[in-house]
Amino acid sequence: MATQRQLIEAGIGDEIQPPSRPWLRIQGTGDASTMWYAVMRKRERGIFIGTLVLRHSPHHALLSRQGWEEVAVDAIGP
Repeated sequence: MATQRQLIEAGIGDEIQPPSRPWLRIQGTGDASTMWYAVMRKRERGIFIGTLVLRHSPHHALLSRQGWEEVAVDAIGP
């Protein structure tokens, strides 16, 4: 899991061409803050899938019960 800016700085993508697989975009608002949102991931069939979810929401609780884990802010990067 990495931000678009982190991927661009690492040379994995640019502002016009998105990074190639295995990187897939997680939809979120442009002003998403880790204060309000949690980045969550789950291993499925040998790869991680991810999502952005509002913290302390029923959806956040459901994902946690289904085995999703929250990604620490300092672990987000290419």
